[in-house]
Amino acid sequence: MKFIVSSTVLLKNLQLISGVINPSNTLPILDDFLFELKDKTLQITASDLETTMTVVVDLDMAEDPGVVTIPAKLLLDTLKTFADVPITVTIDKETLGIEISAGEGKFKLSGHKSDEFPVTPGIEEATTISLKSDVLKNAFTKTLFAAGNDELRPVMSGIFCELSPEDVTFVATDAHKLVRYKRTDTGTETPASFILPKKPLNQLKNVLPEDLDVKIEYDQTNASFSYGNVNLICRLIDGRYPNYDAVIPKDNPNTLTVDRIPFINSIKRVALYANQSTNQVRLKVSGKELTLSAEDIDYANEAKERLTCSYNGDDMEIGFNSKFLLDMLNNLDSEAIKIEMSAPNRAGILLPIDDDNKDEDILMLVMPVMLNQ
Repeated sequence: MKFIVSSTVLLKNLQLISGVINPSNTLPILDDFLFELKDKTLQITASDLETTMTVVVDLDMAEDPGVVTIPAKLLLDTLKTFADVPITVTIDKETLGIEISAGEGKFKLSGHKSDEFPVTPGIEEATTISLKSDVLKNAFTKTLFAAGNDELRPVMSGIFCELSPEDVTFVATDAHKLVRYKRTDTGTETPASFILPKKPLNQLKNVLPEDLDVKIEYDQTNASFSYGNVNLICRLIDGRYPNYDAVIPKDNPNTLTVDRIPFINSIKRVALYANQSTNQVRLKVSGKELTLSAEDIDYANEAKERLTCSYNGDDMEIGFNSKFLLDMLNNLDSEAIKIEMSAPNRAGILLPIDDDNKDEDILMLVMPVMLNQ
């Protein structure tokens, strides 16, 4: 096996898929990239058993097709040290010895047999849809932070995707906060729903290019995302997603409108004085004034700050976990936000006030913290 390729091209493509590899694998073979040399292309695969990512690289020269796995870390670290130079990779099929030649340098390392590497799962009777990369990137960015980490409730550790002819909806919740991201400018012929795991979506979010069509194929077990020369396939989370619509309060007569950035900065300052176990920040609204306060009785710490706001409704006092509030506010882009509330013991709803994108519908829900009187 032998091929010549630009070191920068190879490194860039390896970095695209290297995020799939776990820092600590139970199977040593998962620390490797799978290299499959075909006519004039090299197909490289990384896997952690749950997620498999493949990239196809065009080569300057290739001879003697074959398959080998190469230790990922050593290869990546070596390629990072090169300028943009052509490198020649020669693999002895008998000993699996690998030699990389670049300029005056020669580097030798040992490859491994490919038969232990996990087989890329296929998708049977696939349903295929196409979504814009910007839609997916936005959906994942806005929802992933709200997904849970509870191993006992695996369905809540993923993103719920609901596809219909009218819209596509992505939902994440950990029971304390919930995000629903809906797009009305795209849809699918046949309605479907499935739960995608967090890790592959984080990986996709980081590598998806701008303004590209992404082909999504799915069946009962797996989902695959393909664009350009890249393909990612992951196992779906099995189970029923909770009825998220039922927990979104529909009647919220108290509406607070406030500028997002001053609100974020105010929460950050006040939260420094909050109890470190509850992170509770109290919002008191009356008239055109919003007062944020926090205290930590154990240390006699206390903070209070006033903001101007627009408010319709009865005077109200409600407590929220400042970390959850900041997570949500930092994942919204609009200049101003609206908080809809009904009672101090009912969830608050955060909505962006954004007239620019009529096709995007974002709703964020945060559960209140009981106030200590």
